[in-house]
Order: sequence, then structure tokens, then C-alpha cells
Amino acid sequence: MSRQYVMGIDIGTTGCKTLIIDDQGEIVARALSEYPLSTPHPGWSEQDPDHWWQAVTSTVQQAIAGFQHPDEIKGIGLSGQMHGLVALDKHGAVLRPAILWNDPRTEKQCKEIHDAAGGIDGLLKLTNNRMLPGYTGGKILWVRENEPRLYEKFDVVLNPKDYIRYCLTGEYATEVSDASGTGLFDVRKREWSYPLLDLLQIPKKWMPRCNESPEISGTLLSDVASELGLSANTPVAGGGGDSVVQTTGTGLVNPGILGTTLGTAGIVAMALDKCTDNPDGNLQVFCNNMPNKWHAMGVTLAAGGSLRWIRDVFGGAEREVAGWMGTDAYELLAMQASMAEPGSEGLFFLPYLIGERCPHPDPHARGGFIGLTLRHDRRHILRSVFESVIYSLRDVAQLIEEMGYPISQVRMSGGGALSALWRQIHADVFDSEVITVSGSSEGGAYGAALVAGAGVGIWSDVEEAVAVLKPETRNDPIKENVELYNKLFPVYRDFYDSLKESFDRISQIYS
Repeated sequence: MSRQYVMGIDIGTTGCKTLIIDDQGEIVARALSEYPLSTPHPGWSEQDPDHWWQAVTSTVQQAIAGFQHPDEIKGIGLSGQMHGLVALDKHGAVLRPAILWNDPRTEKQCKEIHDAAGGIDGLLKLTNNRMLPGYTGGKILWVRENEPRLYEKFDVVLNPKDYIRYCLTGEYATEVSDASGTGLFDVRKREWSYPLLDLLQIPKKWMPRCNESPEISGTLLSDVASELGLSANTPVAGGGGDSVVQTTGTGLVNPGILGTTLGTAGIVAMALDKCTDNPDGNLQVFCNNMPNKWHAMGVTLAAGGSLRWIRDVFGGAEREVAGWMGTDAYELLAMQASMAEPGSEGLFFLPYLIGERCPHPDPHARGGFIGLTLRHDRRHILRSVFESVIYSLRDVAQLIEEMGYPISQVRMSGGGALSALWRQIHADVFDSEVITVSGSSEGGAYGAALVAGAGVGIWSDVEEAVAVLKPETRNDPIKENVELYNKLFPVYRDFYDSLKESFDRISQIYS
């Protein structure tokens, strides 16, 4: 029996990844292309959408070059960084650089949105979620207030992956998981919150058509298919926002299994069988990639991003040596960190390098090292980063448990899942078995491919699609480490409350 293939494309924060997988879930081709990030003002984060499209073209062509059966690719799934604002005019032209998920400039506009809705409780009734500074809704208002001439030209508002959908198919469309992250979506009804759009005076016509994730949203334009080396009219499925679809790619389709993703951001999530109310809006309750399923999630803003910052600022030697050895600088940093004892001799790192989202929705939060003594050296500093990033994920996981969803297992994914050190610290801090599954290090591209496979009938639905996942690594907690981390974690949790006023004061000075 001939094999069937599907492609997943992920528009990440630092680069685009394209995968081709077969009907057994095996990866048969992959390609990656990076692109730059722009910071035109301290704290701002923008990208040129044309760079995404160039990277998509490059990675698809690279993947196809290493694959013998491009005509047998049955469909394409899309994943991408969530919450970004891509504004197009009536001709489909991009009006300004995209404002990204990790850009905190919209604090004022988020307050205006909460006020317009009647406070947090009023907004929760409309969407079941707060309007966080990273969300798309606040960005729309920011442009209206700060760039009114551009705002007058708005004709459609898209998220990053949906701009790529437009480039591929000519269709303006999104799907329920990414739409959930705009802050303008009623996740209970799985449709745009038209009452909120009216309150905010945002034209309804700007919002793209919204599908379920496996639904086919369009087909490849003939000229695009020719450029990419694919068949014309190849179906393009809805896909998913990366924070959701990459957990689908680890098998999070039923309650009980906690998913943690260590990418640039840190994601803690669990699938829900019903749309549970979101007390105080501290979590994000989004639509899942399966119809009639939802997704409880908390996102920290600088998980893997914290380690990347350490690598870029203090890891020059590691980057140079890694180049000579043909290895990864992160592996060399982890090797040094593993030489320090668990607990880093009481040294903590606060991973609030770009503010925080969950469990502290605070754009003013700042990072730092706490507990330094003359006994600490480079090893302790590095290990404290690895440990404290996992503390931040456990901080979020407790909110999901408090909603009444006990954790039976933890599945780890994202680039951080490649680190044996991070996996073991994860098991010890959570006091839980931690496993990775096939595809878990591939991010949203793998989950998007599975979702597309369900959409084109390779699998009957997403639940059948994730049955192809195979366990790859398993880490069990080490008793003595668990006992130590259970003492240190409450200390970590206290730091934010103790320092919040200081964070605010620093922000006022450098606003």
C-alpha cells in the first residue's frame, strides 16, 4: 500500500520550519530558515511579513529537494506565532511591520478594552479571557491611536500564519485556536465576539473567516504551487496557533496529560472536554484543534528565550567552540550547568526578561539573579537559569490543577525537550514522569501536519492522528531532588510579589 504525505509549515518567532511527514508520523524531510527581529523602540518587537514568505518559499523548496514524491503531498497545515498583528489594505498589501506576540506596548489599550467591556468580569463574559498586552486586540487600538493614517487604510487583520495562508491560497481565513488568541473571540461559541467588536468600534469585516483547525481553508494558487514545486490545488488546512497546535503534536487531546513546551516562550497546557470558566482570567482558555474540545493554557514569555539570552550575552566562547566542534552551544552550556548541584546552592533566576504573562500578567516585570554569593560561579549561574525556567512552568501548572484537573503525566516538547538536563530538572521540579514523543522537538510544524492529515482524510480525526506518536525519552523524578525543589519552589514563588513594586518603579523611570 502506498504511503501518504502531508506538510507542516510553522512561522516561528526566529524562523520558519517546514516538515513533510508520512501516514505513520515519520518525518521524511525538513528545512529551517531564520529571519531577523526588529526592535525600533526599547521593548518593541516587530517583523517584516515578507521575510516570513521568503522563508516559507526557501524551506518548502529545500524540503521538496530532499523528497522524491512531491506530487503525493496530500495537504498542508499551518502553524505560527500567535497574537501578531498583520494589517492589510484593500489590495492585500501589508501596511506596516507586524507587531508580535512579545511586544508589550499595548498596556494602555488593554486597560481601555477592559474598561469598555465593564472590567475583567465583563470581558470574561464576552470572551472567557483577559486582553493581555501581547494580544491582537490591543495592537489594533494602538495603531488607531498612534498611527491613524495607517489605521484608515485597514481592510483585513490577520495573524502571522494566516498571512502565509493568504500568500498560498489568496484566502482571508483563520481557525479557532489562533483566533482565540486575538482577545476578540468568544471561545464558548467558537466565533468572533461581535458584541466586543462593536464596543471597541472595530469593523467586523476586518475579521477573516474562521474555520475549525482541520477544515480545508483553501488550495494552492497555481503560480505559487509552481514556485514551490507542489501540485496546484493542494489543500491547505486551518492548522493552529503554535501555542496550541504544538501541544496537539504531543498528543494533548484529552484531560489529565499536562503538556509543557520549551520554545522561545514556555507553554503549560491541558486539553479540556468542555469550555471551563476561567477564574480571574489568569489562564488562557482557547479552542483546541479538535471540534468541541478546548485548551487551558498559561504562557511564560521568556523560557527558552532566557537561555538564548544567556547564550548570546555570555556564551561567546561556547558559540565559537560549538562552531569548531560541529555541535550546539546550548549543549555546552547544559554541560557546564550539570556540574552544579541541584538547587544551584540557593541561586535563583527570574525569567521576566520581557515582562510576564502567566501567572503574572505584568509587562513591567523584570528579570534578575537572586541569592548570589562568593561561592557561586558560572556553573551555578547557568543551572539557576535551567531550574528557574521550570519553576516558572510549575507556577502556571498549579493554576490548571486548581481548576480541578489533576496531572497524570507530563509531556515535554519544543527545542528545550532536546536537553537531557532540562528533562530531568522538569521531572524533579514537577515530581512527575516526564516523557517526550516523536515529533516533540519539532514545534508547531509537526502538529500542523497532523491536523492537516486529519483534514484531508489520512486520519479520520485529530485523535486518530496523534495515535501515531511514539514515546522517545522518559525521565522519572529523583526523590532527593524532589524534596529539595519542593523547598525551593515556594521561595521562587514569593519573589514576584516581593519585587512587584520595585518593577513598577523601574518601569516608571525608563518608560
